[in-house]
Amino acid sequence: MEQPNLNYIDELAGNDDDFRAKLVNTIKRELPNEVTEYKNTINNSDFLTAANHVHKLKHKISVMGMEKSYYIAEEFEHNLKNHSADLRLEFENILTTMQNFADGL
Repeated sequence: MEQPNLNYIDELAGNDDDFRAKLVNTIKRELPNEVTEYKNTINNSDFLTAANHVHKLKHKISVMGMEKSYYIAEEFEHNLKNHSADLRLEFENILTTMQNFADGL
């Protein structure tokens, strides 16, 4: 499975360590809440709202340098909009990987 990284954040921040720290702290603070919101809606079979949460999470996936995972999330979002949970397991594995990475930052 593709692993998250901070390459994009490092590129954005350049030599500005304070800005880098702000970006990392934003991920650490927002990611658990966004994952919880997603899980609540998917567990209630509220596919359209879950699709909105997946859309927001795609930005975190991108910032964490997970290009292949981004495309899985994009397809999963499309599936949810069509009332299908296909790719749910794959997407939730991505979320777990991201959360484990963020927890270690």
